[in-house]
Amino acid sequence: MDVRMRVIEEMEAGASCRETADWIDVSPSSAVKWHQRWRATGSVAPKPNRGSTSPLEKHADWFFALIKAEPDLTLDEIVARMRKARLPGSRTAVHRFFERHKITVKKNAARGRTRAAGRGQIATAVQTKATDA
Repeated sequence: MDVRMRVIEEMEAGASCRETADWIDVSPSSAVKWHQRWRATGSVAPKPNRGSTSPLEKHADWFFALIKAEPDLTLDEIVARMRKARLPGSRTAVHRFFERHKITVKKNAARGRTRAAGRGQIATAVQTKATDA
């Protein structure tokens, strides 16, 4: 039998909240909340967890339009545009928004690769012994 139902049965039979909590080894606050939920709804099932919604979702169309107009913006540049438009949010919030909507922010080929200082040119092709022979 479910622990919550055992608590309810004991309390409905006349035991106090603290007695029941000590006997079944749960916290008194849990016993009280389960009993209150039982009296209000007839169920001790946990409330559904719906999570929260990002404030950026209200401005999704703005983000989509910005990315469509300028696809090579970095996250920092996008956040700067947000500040200019007085939109709420942070760099992390924008990153999570893009992850949720499966949008990737990558540098384009024109920006080039980053290199260590003092290094020469990067090889343009990989050569193998099979192609050299």
